[in-house]
Amino acid sequence: MATDTINFDIKKATQSRIAEVDFSNLVFGRSFADHMLVSFYSNGQWEKNEIVPFGDLSFSPAMASLHYGQTIFEGMKAYKNADGEVLLFRPFDNWKRFNLSATRMCMPEVPEEIFIGGLRELLKLDSQWVPTGEGQSLYIRPFMFAADEYIGVKPSDTYYFIIFNCPVGAYYSKPVKVRIETEYIRAAEGGVGAAKCGGNYGGSLYPAKLAQEEGYDQLIWTDAKEHRYIEESGTMNVMFMIDGKLVTPAVSSSILDGVTRKSIIAVAEYWNIPVEQRRVLVEEVIEAAKNGTLEAAFGAGTAAVVSPFSHIAHEGVDYELPAMTPESFPVRVKEFLNDLRTGKIEDIFGWTLKI
Repeated sequence: MATDTINFDIKKATQSRIAEVDFSNLVFGRSFADHMLVSFYSNGQWEKNEIVPFGDLSFSPAMASLHYGQTIFEGMKAYKNADGEVLLFRPFDNWKRFNLSATRMCMPEVPEEIFIGGLRELLKLDSQWVPTGEGQSLYIRPFMFAADEYIGVKPSDTYYFIIFNCPVGAYYSKPVKVRIETEYIRAAEGGVGAAKCGGNYGGSLYPAKLAQEEGYDQLIWTDAKEHRYIEESGTMNVMFMIDGKLVTPAVSSSILDGVTRKSIIAVAEYWNIPVEQRRVLVEEVIEAAKNGTLEAAFGAGTAAVVSPFSHIAHEGVDYELPAMTPESFPVRVKEFLNDLRTGKIEDIFGWTLKI
């Protein structure tokens, strides 16, 4: 179905809150645009498709998602080009992944005309909220949760789908210090690690807190069975430049198929840089750090974009990584993606969608 076939009931905010925001000092995820999209699913169909002023929700204490974790979300970004036009980066990839998460969590898929069509309308209404400062963007949060008022472990019959937006700056302001985690796990094969569901992130908080108390910014997660293989880093995919090759864990049922990850791989291949997507041993990364062939390690994600690591810790030893230079792959690919997403260079991949 075409994205222009849904008529959204639009209720505009009586007064914008944009003057209250200090765009020179944006804290990630703390400021919210004037409007949000709200759709409700019941009786086997999506209905009540509205764009309303951003505000609180009212729900029952017995709402199923509060008790059994039937929730999913996505993270996306919008930018402005030099002409002030709003550009979305790979939104159809996020929509498709959202629906894969929905299937895994026994939730209804959201049709394109609501996800993409509704997002178009929302961004037209709140286009002034897309910041233009260096490193800034509009972070977009689509999410869905079970809405049944029922205490029983079963898929809900009703759901809310909502999108709201946040003007943001950089997620990390400096290179990240990480520790390889070999006790706790993020996800296991056959679990929900490949879905963007809330429980994955809730379960990661305690081990991340322990690492932060030891002076690290984030963790590198390893496999649940042996703790021998690299999986993800914090809320990001993880990538390594080893002896001139881009090496990254292959996507699996325990590793998220990241949009930024896919984009970096495509750019590396376009630049004729060898890429290996496979199981990555902890010991080979540490050995590369010891012998000097680990040229860079970094996290990749929508929020963090490209975040180089300054140190990787394993078994009580901190391995310092080479300092980033303008020629370093993470620096080059981050600049390339930023230029592409803001329309400074030609989009040869067809990834951007103009609103």
